[in-house]
Amino acid sequence: MASVKSSRSRAHAATPSKGGMNKDSGTKLEENLNVFKSDNFDADAFVQSKCHSLNEKEIRQLCSYLLDLKRASAEEMRRSVYANYTAFIRTSKEISDLEGELSSMKNLLSTQATLIHGLAEGVHIDSLSDVVPESTSNSSSTDEVREPSDLEKWLIEFPDHLDVLLAERRVDEALLSLDEGERIASEAKEKKTLGHAVLLSLQTAIAERRQKLADQLAEIACQPSTRGAELRAAISALKKLGDGPRAHSLLLNAHYQKYQFNMKNLRPSSTSYGGAYTAALSQLVFSGIAQAATDSLAIFGKEPAYTSELVMWSTKQTEAFALLVKRHALTSSAAAGGLRAAAECVQIALGHCSLLEARGLALCPVLLKLFRPSVEQALDANLKRIEESTAALAAADDWELTYPPSVTRTSGRPAGTALGSTGAYQHKLSSSAHRFNLMVQDFFEDVGPLLSMQLGGKALEGLFQVFNAYVNTLVRALPGSLEEEASFEDSGNKIVRMAETEAQQIALLANASLLADELLPRAAMKLAPFSNHKDDLQRRASDRQSRHPEQREWKKRLVNSVDRLKDSFCQQHALDLIFTEEGDSHLTAEMYINMQGNADEIEWFPSLIFQELYVKLNRMAAIAADMFVGRERFAILLLMRLTETVILWLSQDQSFWDDIKEGPTPLGHLGLQQFYLDMKFVTCFASQGRYLSRNLLRVVNDIISKAMSAFAATGMDPYSVLPDDDWFTDIAQDAMERLSGKPKVANGERDPNSPTASVSAQSMSSVRSHGSY
Repeated sequence: MASVKSSRSRAHAATPSKGGMNKDSGTKLEENLNVFKSDNFDADAFVQSKCHSLNEKEIRQLCSYLLDLKRASAEEMRRSVYANYTAFIRTSKEISDLEGELSSMKNLLSTQATLIHGLAEGVHIDSLSDVVPESTSNSSSTDEVREPSDLEKWLIEFPDHLDVLLAERRVDEALLSLDEGERIASEAKEKKTLGHAVLLSLQTAIAERRQKLADQLAEIACQPSTRGAELRAAISALKKLGDGPRAHSLLLNAHYQKYQFNMKNLRPSSTSYGGAYTAALSQLVFSGIAQAATDSLAIFGKEPAYTSELVMWSTKQTEAFALLVKRHALTSSAAAGGLRAAAECVQIALGHCSLLEARGLALCPVLLKLFRPSVEQALDANLKRIEESTAALAAADDWELTYPPSVTRTSGRPAGTALGSTGAYQHKLSSSAHRFNLMVQDFFEDVGPLLSMQLGGKALEGLFQVFNAYVNTLVRALPGSLEEEASFEDSGNKIVRMAETEAQQIALLANASLLADELLPRAAMKLAPFSNHKDDLQRRASDRQSRHPEQREWKKRLVNSVDRLKDSFCQQHALDLIFTEEGDSHLTAEMYINMQGNADEIEWFPSLIFQELYVKLNRMAAIAADMFVGRERFAILLLMRLTETVILWLSQDQSFWDDIKEGPTPLGHLGLQQFYLDMKFVTCFASQGRYLSRNLLRVVNDIISKAMSAFAATGMDPYSVLPDDDWFTDIAQDAMERLSGKPKVANGERDPNSPTASVSAQSMSSVRSHGSY
């Protein structure tokens, strides 16, 4: 009930106080809590009164809520215990040591008191035969000679008998004799059958022999040759003598000395296999801890003081073991980026350590905490090697896409089957991307310890950074990229081979998109922790993505990184279309405001820049059709992005619209008609190519509205001078057929498929003769 009150008090204290309303609510809450403070509080009656009006569903919800509170409370208690566990163990150990010291002081004081009383009464301790019991002294004559009683004989023989038993190391008989002596001394003290000096002499003899036996047992326990049953017998006897703390410490030290002696034959070498050394050392250390735990439980039971000392000792041995493994196995492999070697050492150690959990020793968290820095170092070095190796290959990459080479991976699996057993899973990449994918696949073969050490998130983040660096390399491979100079500075002046042709530049996108969309997320699924519960297995097929939101977010970041490459690609090609090499624009207001003549005498055709845009998109579609097999959506999005980039530039070119609206020559009806035709041409080929997005259509309509508003400002109605939409559509369709080299079919219908063929030289000559500025 105290915990209930304290939790409610904390909830009350956490409630913010604002004005009188909160003060009233606080008072009301205090009144509501009074029912729990009563000594006559009946929990069952209270629950029944509150749940009387609840239906079954509400009661189930209440039960679920209470169970959640119970779990949260248990978790909070567990954290609180572990937070103070070290201090508790240390305090318990100090208390045990203090109890042992007090026991020693008690024995010492008893001995001193005996000596003092003996000297005061003039008693010779060793001459017990001259002592006559007080009970017979008054009734006997001083000069009468009589036979000694059985008690007197026992008092004379007892010290010598104990000395013989101790000399012959007959421990069990010595313990029985000491117990008998304690019993006789206790009865004599109670019944006053012995004089005070005699009683003190007997107690002194018992204390001295007890201490001598304890020292003898401690000496036996410290002998390296004392093993197994002999060790347990000595420790058990020492505990019976009342020196439990000393006995437990000797037991733990004996097991420590035993496995330390066995470790002398285990000598690590710089050329030895780290996994073998770790396995041998784990076997010695954790088997020693397991045996110590077994003996401790058998002799001392589950007394908190001894259990705490066992936990502290086991933790200390585990920490020492971890330091040895790090020094002789982990450090070298971690520095060299050997994640697999480091992971294997950790797995071996954790496997042996986890066996101690059956004995109540959960030492794996200790190992994980100590091994984590080394595994992190190996992880970082491994990722760095992937980045550097990929960058080195990118410097000589010809950006030609090929199927994966049939080479054997370091894990022993052919590279051609890294993603599946059928050819359907083999994708075309350039040489640097193949190398990147191969190293990532190897990387994810070693992720087991990363999950147990909660390094899965760090592994994903590191891999994202490596992929992002590779995307930066691909961006720098684009000729004239806006990010090329900045990326060159940030990358430490790494050299990369330029992608000169459109096919090579699209290959850059194919590399990045395939890695981000399929290969990396599929490999990263090995980092997803799977449960063994049946209900989880049933949900896995239908709800896989919802159970791993962090991986969905990670894939989204990969795709965003590819979008940066896509933007650079589209910006560069848009600038190539719009500007000449000298920096002059192909897309100016003069194209439209300077048009003169009779509309019937003009051979209407889309402007040259939009013809070239259509030709470029056509050519890229043909290239993408070969590179993005099975991933046509990415190709469509690429063409959509390039078209939007050009049209958005036109929409945002303020100087263009200033000349249209306020230039020396107003926009005439011929210019408006040509402008409308160009925009209609863009929407027609984008629609036919399936990359007419809503955003593109909106921007085109906004541009047309701005042009018509500029024309209307001259006092003329734009709708009165423009032909019907069918006229623009026919011109646009005819232009697409002539530019693509695809005439009308025999029945007069146009080809419904999007154009993909390149434009011949003759077609381009025809284009330029009909579409000069």
